[in-house]
Amino acid sequence: MGIFSRFKKGLQKGAQALQGAFDSVTGKGGLDEDSLLQIEEAFYESDFGVETTEEILDSIREAHRTEKEFKGEDARKLARTILGRTLEGSEAELNLSQSSSPEVLCMIGVNGSGKTTTCAKLAHQLKAEGKEVVLGACDTFRAAATEQLKSWADRLDLEIVVGHHGADSAAVAFDAYSAGESRGKNLVIIDTAGRLHVKDNLMDELAKMKRVLQKRNESAPQHSWLVVDGSTGTNGLAQAKVFHEKFGLTGLVVTKLDGTAKGGALVSIFRELKLPIYFIGLGESPEDLQPFSVEYYLDSIFPAAEGEGGE
Repeated sequence: MGIFSRFKKGLQKGAQALQGAFDSVTGKGGLDEDSLLQIEEAFYESDFGVETTEEILDSIREAHRTEKEFKGEDARKLARTILGRTLEGSEAELNLSQSSSPEVLCMIGVNGSGKTTTCAKLAHQLKAEGKEVVLGACDTFRAAATEQLKSWADRLDLEIVVGHHGADSAAVAFDAYSAGESRGKNLVIIDTAGRLHVKDNLMDELAKMKRVLQKRNESAPQHSWLVVDGSTGTNGLAQAKVFHEKFGLTGLVVTKLDGTAKGGALVSIFRELKLPIYFIGLGESPEDLQPFSVEYYLDSIFPAAEGEGGE
């Protein structure tokens, strides 16, 4: 399956409500308030957020008022243009230095966000690209987290450092970095503890992990990505705000977009925090973790005219 096909299939649920709203007015001679209300509701239901939704609706209303031949299809194109502008600068690529010391990527997120599986899928992809990676199973609080990551590592033939349930997660991170350094790895991917973002003990644990890592490498962690479940809606933005304030995030991974109609969550998070989006999760297999592409995202939500876009 091609990359665009994965986007289109994975974002199908999120696109249906928007497509239905715009399709229902495309054949009309013009837009009316009922049509605009239907479009507005579809954007809210898809979790694009208040600011983005209002900007799109205000622009559509203004164009409808000033352009005599403005129709439903023009509204779709205008919405796509505004979303594209909103997402400018959101694409990001993981570039590793050529330093002799490994870089550290801390994967952060609440339980259930897909953090642990994202660690394994990313390591698998980087290994396929020729990079040397080791995993650190530092979510020692959740009983099944270490076993889950080790199972993925065994399945995908990945190197991993583990600690026992209840072990000091910072100590496991220290050991993982030491292993990466001694084995000449390019990157150490740390699966951090996952609890509710409002828990002070989680933030203390993350802060301790950062301090311990910096004893080995003062610039670590070079990358701190928040993994957000795309189906959580506005709660995902609340998580991002707290983790960014407390830990200092450098990027986002938005998961589980294949199972939700809330495909706009990543737009509202990026608009608010301007954190680059490195990957999105579009399914269960390792290949369904895809680098984020604004073009493919927009093409999946607003299909291009026949003969344009896609693969």
